[in-house]
Amino acid sequence: MIINQFLILGAALFSLGVYGMLVRRNAVLILLSVELMLAAVNINLVAFSSLVQDAVAGGQIFALFVITVAAAEVGIGIAIILLIFRNRRSANVDELDLLRL
Repeated sequence: MIINQFLILGAALFSLGVYGMLVRRNAVLILLSVELMLAAVNINLVAFSSLVQDAVAGGQIFALFVITVAAAEVGIGIAIILLIFRNRRSANVDELDLLRL
């Protein structure tokens, strides 16, 4: 397979993630859209790493870092969303005015 196919797939996934971030109102679905964008970045990193084929495999190492950051982000994000849901009884981001005076 050529690299253009992977780049098109990554761009399509990233576009779907951006669309989900802009359109969704639920905080969990917004978090899912962020994960979709991070998966698109991982596809591009691995595709470019296979294109360059260096001894270090830098793209694959960066993809592992992105996966670990994504796992930490999901853990913290879900915890914050659950705490907000306990207090407000809604995960709708339009109704989050906890920081407003």
